[in-house]
Amino acid sequence: MKFAIVSDSHDHIPHLRTAIGKAREAGAKILFHCGDLISPFMIPVLAEFPGSVHLILGNNRGDPHLLEKQVARFENVHFHGEFAFLEVAGLAIAMVHYPDLARGFAATGDYDLVLCGHTHVYKVLKHGRATLINPGELLGKEGPPTLALYDTETGEVEKVTL
Repeated sequence: MKFAIVSDSHDHIPHLRTAIGKAREAGAKILFHCGDLISPFMIPVLAEFPGSVHLILGNNRGDPHLLEKQVARFENVHFHGEFAFLEVAGLAIAMVHYPDLARGFAATGDYDLVLCGHTHVYKVLKHGRATLINPGELLGKEGPPTLALYDTETGEVEKVTL
């Protein structure tokens, strides 16, 4: 199974739509958004992804109450607040916006996959059992927008530039 991982879209609808298209083309079944989506009007765009979507907050929070109300309209979008701790395809997954906290989760040895954002810079690290993935940014502020694809069967991570 493939996962698509995005972060820091900062209300950029065209880049989020393009990323969803790339994820769909790659055969991703689940999309993880690692924070800084920002506005509630982005939720219907996220819901265009044909599979399950998992979303957490970042430091640019928009209106969390309205985000929750928007998410409730879509069965495939799941809003987790600050953190998400999930088991998907037999993998223990932690999501947090901040890389410092992500490194802490990875260091526990409790997770196979730790997902984060915030820096707007793509990075993949192996930390003990965990693969830590920062997919970069969809905004395009620090460079070309990027997302990551993770293959659950091989453990390979692929950087995709929009």
